[in-house]
Amino acid sequence: MELYILRHGEAQPRETGLADGSRKLIAKGKRDVRAVVKLARKAGLRPDLILTSPLRRAAETAAIAAGLCHCESVVETRSLLPGANPQAAWKEICALRDVQQVVLAGHEPHLGHLIAFLLEAALMVDLKKGALVRISTPGKSGPPRGVLNWMITPKVARGA
Repeated sequence: MELYILRHGEAQPRETGLADGSRKLIAKGKRDVRAVVKLARKAGLRPDLILTSPLRRAAETAAIAAGLCHCESVVETRSLLPGANPQAAWKEICALRDVQQVVLAGHEPHLGHLIAFLLEAALMVDLKKGALVRISTPGKSGPPRGVLNWMITPKVARGA
């Protein structure tokens, strides 16, 4: 199984009166996500399913990925909220049937913890906004035993 961990693009700043869950992507954030997903498509990204945090900026990121990847299955899940336990996301992934590629759209620091959990390694990942990480796992039972294949950041996708 191929897991693609996608951090949401740059969103509206935190402001008084604007609920965190309502913050939407700004134009730069949308451009960054598009550039990263387009490059990932060239590297074989063909998701069967996109799981997303219900927060607006992650859901918008997932929608961009779904459109570019022609993926009609986008599902919101609380297991990708910022404070969620990485094991909850793994449990949800393990329950999926007939799925070979999954995109998980969410937030830091949760996604960094999820990556460490999937790789079964004590590490920290500098996951930039709009970045995408590909991890391969041998199966969906037991520990993930993931292998890090690559990471695409917006800067790399733009060729800068």
